[in-house]
Amino acid sequence: AFSYYAPSLWKSSVGTFISRPLPFLLLHFTLLKCDITDGNVEHLKREHSLMKPYQGVGSSPSSQWDFWGSTLVTSSYVRLTPDERSKQGSIWNTVPVHLKDWEMHVQYKIHGSGKKNLHGDGIAIWYTKERLHPGPVFGNQDHFVGLALFVDTFCNDLHGMDRSFPYISAMVNNGSLPYDHGNDGRTSELGGCSSEIRNKDHDTYLAIRYSKGRLTVMIDIDDKNEWKECIDIGGVRLPTGYYFGASAATGDLSDNHDIISMKMYQLMVEHAPDEDSLDWTKIEPSVSLLKSPKDNIDDPTGNFRSTPLTGWKVFLLLLCALLGIVVCGVVGAVVFQKRQERNRRFY
Repeated sequence: AFSYYAPSLWKSSVGTFISRPLPFLLLHFTLLKCDITDGNVEHLKREHSLMKPYQGVGSSPSSQWDFWGSTLVTSSYVRLTPDERSKQGSIWNTVPVHLKDWEMHVQYKIHGSGKKNLHGDGIAIWYTKERLHPGPVFGNQDHFVGLALFVDTFCNDLHGMDRSFPYISAMVNNGSLPYDHGNDGRTSELGGCSSEIRNKDHDTYLAIRYSKGRLTVMIDIDDKNEWKECIDIGGVRLPTGYYFGASAATGDLSDNHDIISMKMYQLMVEHAPDEDSLDWTKIEPSVSLLKSPKDNIDDPTGNFRSTPLTGWKVFLLLLCALLGIVVCGVVGAVVFQKRQERNRRFY
């Protein structure tokens, strides 16, 4: 994980995220391996951003954000679910995104009366082909097409003691995979990290960056103007023309799931001519490190992770092969010696 400190760039106050421009070249070259927004207003895409006082939210034809379910819009926050059982809510951008490279910053808060391990279920941030389709995956439909980032606050897999919750993970889907609730999405996640984000006295933040096929997720949970890397994976292909949204759900356990802001920034990135000539609306969501889900449609586990031969795997294979040769040589030598001794007894 890495972190960096840029107070005037990332937060000018507890309640404001990226509000003042600041040159970012030094951090660009020393801390990050890809282009990021410098926070200038010109890069903020207001048609894809949800900010106080939440103008343009509603069901009218001119609205840029629409909501569903238990969602309550106030002057200070958008509450997707109250701290009550069996609630679902979501809010969705009505304008499709036609940017190849972007960065979404989400300011949110999860809090409630539930003590340790007695709260749920969590928030999901979406970039998907369809919007406003309620379902069992944190208040949204299963078998979605696009990208999802899950902030999961309840552990369903009692055998999965190798990670602590809340847990943040990412998933890319072309519509053929279900979300595996029983295993907390392990079978299809691209990566993740644990993050103690509940009942903070301050708001928490996450940044989702997609640029030149690389997906990076960073978190800020300590109110120190400091980012920490959570997920970083290349080979991700996402089309344009999809929608951003956020959803949340509660079950037998509950929490308040609040969105304070969602700010969308365009990343100024140059692409090769062959990439610019592509019809980015026709790209199928995929990850090159994973097999196509269609190739494993009969796999009851839904596990479509491939096992590429990384350096250490090649080393282990060569080591096993070498050990096998040595063992065969020793066994051969012993057998040969035994035969020689037996032949001498016949003379």
